[in-house]
Amino acid sequence: MPRKSRPATSSRGAGFDLAAYLDAKSPSPTVLTYARGKVVFSQGDAATHVKYIQSGGIRLSLVSTTGKEAVVAMLSPGDFFGEGVLVGQHTRIETATAVLPTSVLAIEKGAMVRLLHDEPEFSDRFITHMLKRNLRIEADLLDQLFNSSEKRLARTLLLMARYGQAGPDRTLPSVSQETLAEMIGTTRSRVNFFMNKFRKLGLIEYNGTLKINSSLLNVVLHD
Repeated sequence: MPRKSRPATSSRGAGFDLAAYLDAKSPSPTVLTYARGKVVFSQGDAATHVKYIQSGGIRLSLVSTTGKEAVVAMLSPGDFFGEGVLVGQHTRIETATAVLPTSVLAIEKGAMVRLLHDEPEFSDRFITHMLKRNLRIEADLLDQLFNSSEKRLARTLLLMARYGQAGPDRTLPSVSQETLAEMIGTTRSRVNFFMNKFRKLGLIEYNGTLKINSSLLNVVLHD
């Protein structure tokens, strides 16, 4: 069961410090921690808060009316999710699951609206987040339409490792091949084949954790 804790300051980005700002307010913000595999919210739940990842990772997935599940996003510290509540979404359209021990800051809709109105730096950061999310969705669609499953897998691994952004080594917790297959729209056997190929070529390394080498970008760029 999630437990309440004090927020930790996010290390991503400069300027407005969301956790510190909310920590100075009364009552204190709600910060919940989730063990790996625990559900933050489920598809169909009431939507009342915007969520902000302080540490760990979140998988967003949804289930169709025929029962087929699809992974739609993998999120990292500094990402928002559940923001549909700001545009009148009353129920969650997807399920959010912790893929690591995860700390999530829950921001009530009214408080989020006040932040957007009163804190220009925070508002700029949130708008940038939304624009990047939209660009990512467009790129994902083009990726599905035009690229091979091998390129889609390479691109997904690079995105999960936040390739091109400042930060530490591109090392991730191991991600199941079933999850990767769902994310890129192929079979587990194809993912297994390409993961072994990438490892033999020295593009990735995995033994408990998954390290993404920059040379994996060559797979995406190669025609």
